[in-house]
Amino acid sequence: MVEPFLQNTDTRLKTKTTYKNIISLSIPIMLGSAVQNIIAVSDSVFLYHKSALEFQAISIVSIFYLIVSAIGFGFSRGGQILIARQHGAGNLIGIKRHFYTLLIFEFFLAAIIFLSIRFFGEQMLGLFIDDHLLLEKGMEYLRPRSLGIFFSYLGVGIVAYYTGISKPKFIVIDTLYLAIINIVFNYILIFGKFGFDELGIAGAGLASSLAEFAAFGLFVFYMILERHPVVENIFKRPELDLKLFSEIFNISFNIVLQVIVGLGSWLIFFGIIENLGRHELGISNIIRVIYLILSVPTWGFATAMNTITSNLIGKSAYSEIIPATNKVTLLNFTITMAISVPVLVFPEQLLYPFFGKEDMSLIQEAQPIFYILIAIMALFSIGSIYFDSLIGMGKTAWGFILKLITSGLYLMLLYVVVEYSTYGLKMAWATEIFYWIIISFVSLYYFFFLDWKKELETSSS
Repeated sequence: MVEPFLQNTDTRLKTKTTYKNIISLSIPIMLGSAVQNIIAVSDSVFLYHKSALEFQAISIVSIFYLIVSAIGFGFSRGGQILIARQHGAGNLIGIKRHFYTLLIFEFFLAAIIFLSIRFFGEQMLGLFIDDHLLLEKGMEYLRPRSLGIFFSYLGVGIVAYYTGISKPKFIVIDTLYLAIINIVFNYILIFGKFGFDELGIAGAGLASSLAEFAAFGLFVFYMILERHPVVENIFKRPELDLKLFSEIFNISFNIVLQVIVGLGSWLIFFGIIENLGRHELGISNIIRVIYLILSVPTWGFATAMNTITSNLIGKSAYSEIIPATNKVTLLNFTITMAISVPVLVFPEQLLYPFFGKEDMSLIQEAQPIFYILIAIMALFSIGSIYFDSLIGMGKTAWGFILKLITSGLYLMLLYVVVEYSTYGLKMAWATEIFYWIIISFVSLYYFFFLDWKKELETSSS
């Protein structure tokens, strides 16, 4: 039987894609989609003050775990796209069924990943780390960190739901809560405060898992108390359609592959940088942390772009997609560069609260690469939005092929630069510019020179 509130309530997105509405949608998503970035930055900053070896180890193992968490996030993005499409069409029964199916899917996926790490984690991490001490420290982090997989995967399922129905405000509160819990437990467990043992890098892994558990619990509590008609009775078991599992998997699988290829190339990047030495690895980890911080706006706007595009398709408003994408791109570029340029030009002054030590040599040595990072952030902030708008159309297979080819070319260039040239770390990071030039050019070409509107009209008819 259909619940009365599902029969009579129209939840289709009634707002236009104005700058104000884009910002109100994107900022909560910006934080929610950057949860793992926030955790990675927090862990790295605390370990920077703990020991050089553990700071070097976290540079690789945290990227490895970003891939692990991104698998769950990638499948949630597929669910988000489908929920947004149901939301655009005003199909509340469809929203509810897709959400329930997504949670079950994420739970079983988390179980598979957790068992894989428990039994084969050292072998998997060992593919990218040659140094025995770095590998040992990496596993000290990974074992307790893997405990948070279930809460992470179920949490991104809930975030996908609220993002898909364009109601993401509580994501801000939940993300800030997670960040605070993570910071507090990092301080206590890494350094052994308030009577706790000094756990170092293992404490960082445990603190992150505890933060994910706490954030998930808060979100569930909020959902139980909320009275919004879409969320009301959400825990009442709906009729399940097994075809929905296949639908979520099919649209998400290529997104997951894109994420694995993208972050995997970054993991290989750090594996190659390890060959230059631990000191170079430490410098690169500083740059990576700054990159993660500055990437937060783009992560949020890109994820919001998925929802906006998918919602417009649900309403058959194809002509609004390009104007909406242009607006999101302009906003993202402006905000990203307004943050990036001061931080990267004056890093010693602006980053001192995070990395303040008597010895700021790593920051000073990274300065030439920070100038390169300005160009990377500019291209990244543009290319990601157009790319993710296409993903919101359901072009996930196309996106995977593009990322696979681009990453392959990028890694070949990187290998040549590191192994067969004398340009060193600076030129190694400059290869990232090549990567985003290709992504941006091909995405823009698809948008403005191919007849994708006709394809959408044909598929919906």
